[in-house]
Amino acid sequence: MEGKARVIFPILATGIVVFIASAAVTFVNLGFHPDFLKRWLFAFSIGWPVAALTAFVAFPLVRRATAALVTLMDGE
Repeated sequence: MEGKARVIFPILATGIVVFIASAAVTFVNLGFHPDFLKRWLFAFSIGWPVAALTAFVAFPLVRRATAALVTLMDGE
């Protein structure tokens, strides 16, 4: 991935994952509490930047680990 896509992809990918995961965890912890939406969006607003920053660090490492595992699996 090159250029702008290298920045945009982790932001969008983590946004989708954190949106769903924060909803699930908020629901498990609270159920449909009267302020569910407020608490969910608060959890999302904290989780998304953390996940995005983690992705910028982790994705290059994951790409290299994936390439190494595929090489090992292919016996090269």
